[in-house]
Amino acid sequence: MESHHLSVPRTARYYTIGRAGAAVSEVWIVCHGYGQLAAPFLAAFERVASPARLIVAPEALSRYYLDSSRSPNDPPPRVGASWMTREDRDHEITDHVAYLDALHDLVFPSAQARDVTLRVLGFSQGVATVARWIAYGRARADELILWAGAFPPDVDLDAFSQRMSGSRVVLVAGSHDALASWAAADTQLERFNGAGIAARLVQFEGGHRLDDATLDQLAAV
Repeated sequence: MESHHLSVPRTARYYTIGRAGAAVSEVWIVCHGYGQLAAPFLAAFERVASPARLIVAPEALSRYYLDSSRSPNDPPPRVGASWMTREDRDHEITDHVAYLDALHDLVFPSAQARDVTLRVLGFSQGVATVARWIAYGRARADELILWAGAFPPDVDLDAFSQRMSGSRVVLVAGSHDALASWAAADTQLERFNGAGIAARLVQFEGGHRLDDATLDQLAAV
């Protein structure tokens, strides 16, 4: 038995708050976590919407049913999405980096690149996704927000620091996050600062979720 790979066109879904145009001075690209979908994830960002801000939420390419089989009288099973698994991971990474590059080029025209700030946020599984994208893709983020997730160990931090030269990294963690030991925000902060990356840690009272007050704080910077 031999394994083979074939590249095929794929239709990806994304949602936006705001409209591209001359009034936009800031673009946010926000990536959801494991088992989430883009639309409900993006709804949390409506509170920081403004005419000067375009917020874009791509949806991971692999969808699956969150619920087990039910009786015919039950509501339809819920659907979630995943950015990748350990299966065929290198190709999964290549695909989502290409996907986010294409989305960036679509919503962030090069003609506006000098005038528009790019802020990238990843939540939970989305942290590894955006970190790999910024490491391997074409985009340069002015700010990278890593919320409740772990920086991927396969990304070389010294090389990453060159991509983030002059940019900011913000680590966000809830004080009662059940996955806090996995995310290891304090350790990540030390590693970033040790690699010469301007990073800071923001913590809030809560669990593994987006926090409204913290989001307001980050948006106001």
